[in-house]
Amino acid sequence: MPHIMQKPTRNSWSKTMAKLLISIVVMQISTEVSGSGLDPIFKYIDEQQNEFVQRLKEWVAIPSDSSEPQTWDEVVRMLNVTADKIKMLGGNIEFADVGSQRMSNGQLVHLPPVILAELKKDPKKPTLCIYGHVDVQPAKKEDGWTTDPYTLTEINGNLYGRGASDNKGPVLAWLHAVEAYQALKQEIPVNIKFIIEGMEEAGSNGLDTLTEQRNMTFFSDVDYIVISDNIWISKKPALTYATRGNCFFFVEVEGQKQDMHSGVFGGSIHEAMTDLIALLDSLVDSRGRILVPGINEAVAPLTEEEEKRYQGIEFDLEAHKKDSGVTKFLYDTKEEILQHRWRYPSLSIHGIEGAFSDPGSKTVIPRKVIGKFSIRQVPNMDPSEVEKQVTKYLQKLFAERNSPNQLKVTMPIGAKPWVANVSDPQFVAGRRAVQTVFGVDPDLICEGSTIPIARNFQDVTGKSIIMLPIGGADDGEHSQNEKMSRSNYIQGTKLFAAFFYELSQLPQK
Repeated sequence: MPHIMQKPTRNSWSKTMAKLLISIVVMQISTEVSGSGLDPIFKYIDEQQNEFVQRLKEWVAIPSDSSEPQTWDEVVRMLNVTADKIKMLGGNIEFADVGSQRMSNGQLVHLPPVILAELKKDPKKPTLCIYGHVDVQPAKKEDGWTTDPYTLTEINGNLYGRGASDNKGPVLAWLHAVEAYQALKQEIPVNIKFIIEGMEEAGSNGLDTLTEQRNMTFFSDVDYIVISDNIWISKKPALTYATRGNCFFFVEVEGQKQDMHSGVFGGSIHEAMTDLIALLDSLVDSRGRILVPGINEAVAPLTEEEEKRYQGIEFDLEAHKKDSGVTKFLYDTKEEILQHRWRYPSLSIHGIEGAFSDPGSKTVIPRKVIGKFSIRQVPNMDPSEVEKQVTKYLQKLFAERNSPNQLKVTMPIGAKPWVANVSDPQFVAGRRAVQTVFGVDPDLICEGSTIPIARNFQDVTGKSIIMLPIGGADDGEHSQNEKMSRSNYIQGTKLFAAFFYELSQLPQK
């Protein structure tokens, strides 16, 4: 029987055309935002790159060293400059008071405030909170810098200056990503908040308390928190999902009532320095293994999934040796090196206070010396437990020396490690943003150093947290000749702009 074509009714025809029109509109919107919508933004960023570099130069010129109260005025000046830039983007600013800090001499000094800022809000959009800091480590030309640390200098595509990578460059990149949307009159795909501090390099005093105080207000509508205060492990972009914690110790040994002449008293008294050196020498062996009982036993076992993740990370051992000036590592394979930088605890001895360290010779027996060392912690290690283990171990060793000197062990810093869930939707957005800008899948990496605010945000707010670095592996944060490449600075700005879009495409809670 032949098939008889039925004439479509006006109703069915209208429904078909409506569906077709909706499909076309959806496709157009998708193309405008994910494709051509980002292309003009990327083009704007490229065209403005010289202006963006100039702004970084202006920021680097402010010596916002937070290590001493004497320079906190410069930190406050830097915070004001940052706030002015956010205001230009239409942001509302609050300078949140975080109280005072008592110094070692007993003086109470008021801390620089923390910037809490928010751009125009749309209740239908997810909210991203961006953390950053605009204080820097101390820097002097005579410390070994090739250029003036506070004069941004471009050499072979690299932008040298204190704070270029840690963390003024990334903070500006976020602000420039916002500016790019606004300049092209494109709606920013997410709501944006900022929390910018000026005391990160000195321990972020007061920030933990502020987070708790504002958890039910400033953080209440935040969906995602992003931190860009670290670096890649190679030339390949990366997403960071974990950091180690830090327990910092002072080991004080006090002997006679005053410094003594080694020719007169040497060989007849128990010397504080000799006791201290013996204690410090008992902390770690020649393979880097911590000798304090209980430390290694507390480490969470390495899982199969983690082991595979390490195998896939791009990391050139020989290039890393060259960049760092190291002739030989403690371990031979990429996986072992990275695991001991990120996944296992380490102990480093930093110095001795009270000992003679000036050029020349001085044959003195110091009255009191203070050794300083730290233990980088990993998951399953608790700072309070580490403090007990270290104190007990050192007291036992000291007792075995039968020294009449006095031993005192203190732990002024006890920051916990941070670990995120790499399956979290924010990591999906981060991965897609990297793919859009750099055309590669990012490595999933850890950070061997400590960024305490990540764990604080996680514990207090319960929000999704990601670290989205744009710094290069050879940026030299905290070191002489700190830099960020022009490419990372500009491409990183594009990455942040793409990240806004990718977050908006995640299924909303």
